Amino acid sequence: MRRVSLLIVLLLLGSPVAAGPWARAEKGMFLSLSDERDRDGNSYTGLYGEYGLTARETLGFELGYTNVGETSAIFWLQHGLEPIGENRFALSLGLGMVSREGMVLPMAQAGADWGRGFQGILEGGWLALETRLKVAGSMTNPEDFAGLSPSEFSYLTPEVTTKADLTVGLHATDAMMFINQLRLEQREDTGFSSKLATTIVHDLIGPAKIELGAITPLSGPGQQAFKIGTWLEF
Repeated sequence: MRRVSLLIVLLLLGSPVAAGPWARAEKGMFLSLSDERDRDGNSYTGLYGEYGLTARETLGFELGYTNVGETSAIFWLQHGLEPIGENRFALSLGLGMVSREGMVLPMAQAGADWGRGFQGILEGGWLALETRLKVAGSMTNPEDFAGLSPSEFSYLTPEVTTKADLTVGLHATDAMMFINQLRLEQREDTGFSSKLATTIVHDLIGPAKIELGAITPLSGPGQQAFKIGTWLEF
């Protein structure tokens, strides 16, 4: 109960639509908190942040916690490449750690992003493709996870995972956005999975926004999940 109360307080204080290939403005900051929870009670809570170091370099971090008993932290540096017309590109490298069952092991991440904006539909929108390769230290002992369901196991970080997120965002009004994201993931342990995340984002007070949505599995392990998040950008 205390954890739920703390989560509600943090949500009210201040999730992310990641920047993709678009760098944060120099000295600009973005802070967010989000919680995804499936119908079996499994959950992932993430605290996410970005800071604009220069016009092209963005420093980011994500702290994560799952109810299955895993805590993670990763920090990365993203570099924006020279744009080609309306197309934007970025590369990133990150280092972090995963803590589970009393063990703390290293984690590394490499990413490549593409994106562009568009007009002509309502108030306009954007397309983005974000790809990630993540490698973590080995801590998979089959005996430790024999009692976990496939859905629970999917909330744990594998040794090697490749992800691609295709996002279509639409500004319905000045205060509201619709975001659809196709999440593709290839894990070393459980194979391929795909999910569709659909959310609505609306302005709150000042720089704060709220995000509500649902994540629907299309293939692979996982259950229907719901998401709530807020973020601050300044």
